Amino acid sequence: MGKDIKLALVYRDMWQSSGKYVPRVDQLVRVAPPIIDMGCFARVETNGGGFEQINLLFGENPNISVRKWTQAFNDVGIQTQMLERGLNGIRMHPVPADVRRLMFAVKKKQGTDISRSFDGLNNPQNLELSFRYATEGGMIPQAALSLTHSPLHTVNYYIDLAGKYIDLGAKEICIKDMAGIGRPVSVGKIVAGIKSNHPDILVQYHGHSTPGFSVVSSLEAARNGADIIDVGMEPLSWGTGHADLLTVHEMLKDAGFSLPDINMNAYMAVRSLSQEFIDDFLGLYINKQNRFMNPLLIGPGLPGGMMGSLMADLEKNLKSINKWLTKNNKELLNQDQLLIRLFEEVKTIWPMMGYPPLVTPFSQYVKNAALMNISQMIKGRERWSMLDENTWGMLMGKSGQLLGPIDPDLQKLAGDQGREKFEGKPQDLYPDELDVYREKMKEKGWDFGQDDEELLEYAMHPPQYEAFKSGKAKEDFLADKAKRQETQNAPIGTSTALPKEVELTIQGIKYKVDISYPSEKSLGLSPDVMHAKSSDNHAGTFIDAPLEGKFFLTKNSSETAIKIGDRVEKGQTVAYIEAMKVINAITADKEGTVAEILFNSGDEVEEDDHIIKLS
Repeated sequence: MGKDIKLALVYRDMWQSSGKYVPRVDQLVRVAPPIIDMGCFARVETNGGGFEQINLLFGENPNISVRKWTQAFNDVGIQTQMLERGLNGIRMHPVPADVRRLMFAVKKKQGTDISRSFDGLNNPQNLELSFRYATEGGMIPQAALSLTHSPLHTVNYYIDLAGKYIDLGAKEICIKDMAGIGRPVSVGKIVAGIKSNHPDILVQYHGHSTPGFSVVSSLEAARNGADIIDVGMEPLSWGTGHADLLTVHEMLKDAGFSLPDINMNAYMAVRSLSQEFIDDFLGLYINKQNRFMNPLLIGPGLPGGMMGSLMADLEKNLKSINKWLTKNNKELLNQDQLLIRLFEEVKTIWPMMGYPPLVTPFSQYVKNAALMNISQMIKGRERWSMLDENTWGMLMGKSGQLLGPIDPDLQKLAGDQGREKFEGKPQDLYPDELDVYREKMKEKGWDFGQDDEELLEYAMHPPQYEAFKSGKAKEDFLADKAKRQETQNAPIGTSTALPKEVELTIQGIKYKVDISYPSEKSLGLSPDVMHAKSSDNHAGTFIDAPLEGKFFLTKNSSETAIKIGDRVEKGQTVAYIEAMKVINAITADKEGTVAEILFNSGDEVEEDDHIIKLS
């Protein structure tokens, strides 16, 4: 008999590496029994990452989902694991310490055994609290090494990092190869080094398939002492997902490892149900490009987990860029051309930004900066002429220290904008907030929920939770789903898009007439906003949206929103636009007094929309 090795199914990550959504709770409950009956998994990844925010977005209570989904595995002794982002908890921006602490207590009570904690910059100081709070809550604290490939991220760097995490309380180590760009031999050397220094520490390998290394990396990890290998399965393995169960299982058996057989009848049941979920609605949110492996990603190193959102962002940016190119009588770009430009820009700016590991949320920051740079440079502006607040926070040390130096041009730009380097502990920047949300829930008459789980959800995802409670999230999701289904079901050769031009013949002469329409959102504005929009042609000046996205007057509960009558100075932050998972501060490019606010918080805005009228 060869050495025992175990497998973990990353069922949540399979979905979120392919598209936007995960199955509903009724679907998850149906697929759990055949996953168990497959008989080959020691662990199943059930939640974490963006799982709960996604539940809220389609109008489902994530706490009910987690409890029901984990129950079946708890009953038979299969361990459940979640992914959490350290300082950012299970969202994209930093979380107060008291909210982080409550999260671990709640997730254990809901049925999650293991917390896989990672810090996007691999900063031990940001994970110390995660290990402590997970242990206090009764969870197994697993530390993830965010693997990337650069002159600074060497084999010895990762071996030493694992030691630091273990000293701070981590009981297991995960090699988190989120982009699948870890070179297989180096992956093996990292595992061997950790096992040599810490022979009793469990090591788990997690690798995405995108560039094609993950099967060999899984074998190298196993040969060098890894205890558990993460796998995906059809119909969502490969592509931006993970190496397939059947492939990895057979490879490990051939290499002499001992592992349980697969019940193929149960396997086919899980495969069939997953395909049924795709056909139901989830496939509407899976970009076909994400089903293909792409060695072009070896260069930029962007992770599989963000490729679903990347393709959606690319589509929106392409539309915006081509709109400008059309106005200026320039040749349009197609999606492939923009994608290649994006990859090249990421390779260019990543070293300039200090080599942050390309993992959530910092992969999004680098990708967003690259997309913005491309857009701005196409329009004749300078690189870095628009950089979101989240990215500036990373560059200035508010998420921890970067491994590499910041480019001198970025340092100068920070100085010109009065931004100062932060040298302290990032957690200190975010004071406790649970009491604030307790009071808000009391005022609204909302229950804190079993084990304070509803309080946690509100404090972790405030705008999404409010939209869930009001029913707006479900309403918006159903409308979006119907729109996508209508587009998908349109007969071949037809289009649901409104025509952009028409050719007319008048008195024998042909005329080509361009057609413009009011923005889709403007047709559904509330009466007060509609009245404000009608004043666009009146006297006054406007602050315009520099990009499309979701409009907000504040970014958190501690800020005070501007209001009609307030004086605005040039350079002052007046609102925010959430786009591509980050918050972009909108600064006034002129001074004046706020006469009207033309959108409600949460409304979608288009690039160049008037958002605030000044007098």
